Amino acid sequence: MSQRFDWVVIGAGPAGQKAAIQAAKAGYSVAIVERGSDVGGECVHRGTIPSKALREAARRIAVGRESLARVAELPDEVPMEMLLSRVTDVIEGHVRYQTDQVTRNGIVIVRGRARFEDAHRLTVQGIRERHELTAEHFVIATGSVPRHPPGFPVDHERVLDSDSILQQPYLPKRLVVIGGGVVACEYATIFQHLGTEVTMIDKASHPLGFMDNDLTQRLVERFKAAGGRIVTETTVVRMTPSFGSVELELLDGSKLQATTVLLAMGRVANVHHLGLETLPVDLTQRGHIEVDDKFRTSVPHILAVGDAIGFPAMAATSMEQGRRAVRMAVDLPVEDVSSQTPMGIYTIPELAGIGLTEAQALKAHDEIRVGICNFTEVARGQIADLRGMLKLITTANGSRILGVHIIGEGATDLVHVGQMAMLGGLRPEVFVDNTFNFPTLAEAYRVAALALHKPTALRSALVPA
Repeated sequence: MSQRFDWVVIGAGPAGQKAAIQAAKAGYSVAIVERGSDVGGECVHRGTIPSKALREAARRIAVGRESLARVAELPDEVPMEMLLSRVTDVIEGHVRYQTDQVTRNGIVIVRGRARFEDAHRLTVQGIRERHELTAEHFVIATGSVPRHPPGFPVDHERVLDSDSILQQPYLPKRLVVIGGGVVACEYATIFQHLGTEVTMIDKASHPLGFMDNDLTQRLVERFKAAGGRIVTETTVVRMTPSFGSVELELLDGSKLQATTVLLAMGRVANVHHLGLETLPVDLTQRGHIEVDDKFRTSVPHILAVGDAIGFPAMAATSMEQGRRAVRMAVDLPVEDVSSQTPMGIYTIPELAGIGLTEAQALKAHDEIRVGICNFTEVARGQIADLRGMLKLITTANGSRILGVHIIGEGATDLVHVGQMAMLGGLRPEVFVDNTFNFPTLAEAYRVAALALHKPTALRSALVPA
């Protein structure tokens, strides 16, 4: 079956959907190719949605255990299906909504694996039939897959990756997480709150090194206080799975035993099957598709967006990349967008930040001001028994907000207040001179802004804090 379109988008995840919808709204004929049975991509089916459903289950269990004493301990052999009881409904709801979005815009969904035959033609191998699609423009939005470094025998039974961790029949008893990035930290804290004994192994000196140090330090303290263990500045040199357990040998010769190992050492672009070498489309040293500031590859009518092009590889940024890439390609107006993108990490507790960290701000400005509000300083934090912190970073004269960093439940929502202030170029006094609902966590912005005037708020790169 041969079909011709103006645009063909490969991948129906967040980036691909928004690219396809934008092209359709601009009046073009569009097809979207998806290898899975439904739209949504890794985000909906194996990543963000199911992992956050598990996080919510863990959070509720922890609240019950700590505040109401309704749950002392989970029983042995807890089925993962029980913990993910709502995830199927959530996924199906997302799929219905997103499929409706795609189809009501007149976009044709073609299911199967895509491969370029030349610069304007690709084949799509489905289960029963083979399609040939030709187009004037293509968007590659194929996402990423978990990285499996050599020497780590991922068998999806005892040694898992982020795709298979939620497919296990039972909650693991002793989990070793290898890695210190977003996925590693999210799952480490989630499973800890479900009662699993968790050890993290990271080659860096501390996890989440790109976040503000105050946030990661508090996260590590909370993790350790709850019984977690972190082994840093080392690597696993040998891993031996056996019936019922996995033995890990570290660089110093020490050994660990686990019932389950989660390999969370990053993700790689899912592009190896596309036949890009025949075009050729250039890749970076890390295997991502190389693009210019308009998301064009080395073949200009072939665009690439989302995880396939690398950092920041977040669903929120991928959606916007898909939309903007198509608009620029067809000469539709595109507004300037701030380079300040909020980062949200769904550990327990949540972390969020936007702008410069304290270390980055000191490097760029020599002197800065830092105002901190602990959640216990606002009524909402006391009422809800929330432990957390909001941190404002400004220039030394207080004229400009350089960064906002938050740890605590609700951080990923709360950071957007700071984002809007930064986008508007507002001074930190805006948080003092205006009214917030009471009691809310948003009041932490006022307390932190007032703290900027304390003598201890001034920080210098020449004087250690």
